[in-house]
Amino acid sequence: MNKTISFLTLGCKLNYAETSTYERDFIRNGFKTVPWNTPADVCLINTCTVTEHSDKKARNIIRKMHRISPAAKIIVTGCYAELKREEISSIEGVSMIFGAKEKGKLVAETLTMLGIRCNADAPAPDDGETFAAYSSGERTRSFLKVQDGCNNFCAYCTVPFARGTSRNIPIAEAIANAENIAAAGIKEIVITGVNTGDFGRTTGESFLELLKRLNDINGIERYRISSIEPNLISDEIIDWISSGTKFLPHFHIPLQSGSDIILKSMGRHYDTSFFAAKIDYIRRRLEKPGKPKVFFGIDVIAGLPGETEELFDDGYDFLKNRIRPAFIHIFPYSRRPGTRAFSMPGQVDESVKTERVKKLESLCEELHSEFIASNKGIKEKVLFESTDKNGMISGYTGNYIRVERPYDPALAGKIIDIIL
Repeated sequence: MNKTISFLTLGCKLNYAETSTYERDFIRNGFKTVPWNTPADVCLINTCTVTEHSDKKARNIIRKMHRISPAAKIIVTGCYAELKREEISSIEGVSMIFGAKEKGKLVAETLTMLGIRCNADAPAPDDGETFAAYSSGERTRSFLKVQDGCNNFCAYCTVPFARGTSRNIPIAEAIANAENIAAAGIKEIVITGVNTGDFGRTTGESFLELLKRLNDINGIERYRISSIEPNLISDEIIDWISSGTKFLPHFHIPLQSGSDIILKSMGRHYDTSFFAAKIDYIRRRLEKPGKPKVFFGIDVIAGLPGETEELFDDGYDFLKNRIRPAFIHIFPYSRRPGTRAFSMPGQVDESVKTERVKKLESLCEELHSEFIASNKGIKEKVLFESTDKNGMISGYTGNYIRVERPYDPALAGKIIDIIL
């Protein structure tokens, strides 16, 4: 059996970790992988539904895959598949749909559909609600999924409907996957989930306990924490990280709005004073003279319902003059049916959202340039990647500053001391 399979991932790094796990399982069962834009026997697309644009992009990709491989079995999974199953089933060429809550069954049921007996050496299908996953195929970095789902039900967000309530794999399973990553020679792990800091809700374990266990794994030299809510990154966690660990001064923390009025109406679990105090505490504990500055990536949504010009200006001022992050991940608000925000008064015109996004993008450029300048002359470690791009090799410092050097294959996968 020499069946071919192609993969395409849309959306977040969580999806990338899951797609990579599918790929390993299909390979163990005798499949050969091919690029998504070439003919294949099976095509798998892992979808996102965070915005209306995400839905449209998924539909277009499914149709394109069908044109490329008209006889292929097309498998659609992910958040869009969970929420819009009927819509997807009407697209020509789609053979099977697995929602985000059904991902653990995907490989086994696809093999059954194809009449293929599951390889006895392959891992047993995950029938639990939390599909454990990690990305592979890169020499430098892997995304390790430890948690799924969310209990927050913020007014604008479909994630709890698409991904389900908060749950997590046991620490022992996370450690086993991290050891597999280390055995592959990968040096850095990004810990990821929908609401990563909520780890432990279903197993009675703690996020800090997980971090401490991961820190002891031989072979992994660096860790990053992805997408952690400000109210879940405790002072105890920060104190431990600052004590001398493998965890890097790089945090991705959702803010969503710098206006207390908007935060309250959206059902967020903090206000701007709490958020700013958290940023201050992290900087105070982790930033020392002559040492790298902490990289903060902050999520912000432009044009949430009720965001007047005055409230937008309040949020802009909070970013520019109070917390000054290294980077702003900016999203225009997209109305999602089934959410509370969909029918809220004060919907913002698309043209106004576009203007606000541009203003925030300009601020982001200013802040990012300032962050890079503030690290000049500081000694840092760079993990170089393997890609040769226009004769250059690039990598990232611990605080996520991109560094380029003339291409040298001997640097790939190595951590090198440099002066910024």
